[in-house]
Formats: sequence, structure tokens, C-alpha cells
Amino acid sequence: MEARAVARDLRMSPRKVRLVVDQIRGCSVTEAYSLLQFSKKAASVPVSKTLRSAVANAQDKADRDGDTVDVDDLFVSQAFVDEGPTLRRWKAAAQGRAMPRRRRTSHITLVVKSKEN
Repeated sequence: MEARAVARDLRMSPRKVRLVVDQIRGCSVTEAYSLLQFSKKAASVPVSKTLRSAVANAQDKADRDGDTVDVDDLFVSQAFVDEGPTLRRWKAAAQGRAMPRRRRTSHITLVVKSKEN
């Protein structure tokens, strides 16, 4: 059983989100929940939402197939962050000039898989 969830156009830099995603890659879902709950990083909130969505997708997929899936048997098999579209903005600078400012966005992809017994 494999299910995935994607969070697109997250208004946070991919570099910041990757720090959180790297911690949960390969962990069981319950361990990942606890890591994200006690993390001080702001990126842990959208990553946690995406993980919950992936688990819900796995449960829904199992229900449609007539199977059952236990949350304790799921683990994060793949987790990666891609760079989304960059918003170009301008910031006021000295002597009436304008400095470019890039507002980066991210795409989070999480894949959960059940352990093969």
C-alpha cells in the first residue's frame, strides 16, 4: 500500500522546508508526528498537514480496495521538496533606488508506504 500527498505553492523557502523534511524521511508515521509536533521550525506545520493528508489518502485507498491499513504500519518512504514559482517583488533602498526581492515558494511531496510483514 502506497499513498502520496503534495502541498503546492507553499509560501516558504525550499531551503527552510528541507530542514524539516529531512528529519522525517524514513521514519514511521507516529514517530514523524511526534518529531513535527515538537519541532520549533515554522515549516513543521505545513509538513505535518501534508503528512496527515498522505495518511488519510492511504486509509481512503485501502477502504476503496476493501483492505484495512493501520497507521502504526505506515512509514515515510519518500519525502522531498521542490522549488515552486518565485514571486518577484521590489523593496525600497537608499537614495530612491529599488532592490529586487525574491519570494520563494515550495512544493512538498510525501509518500507513505506500509511495512511489508
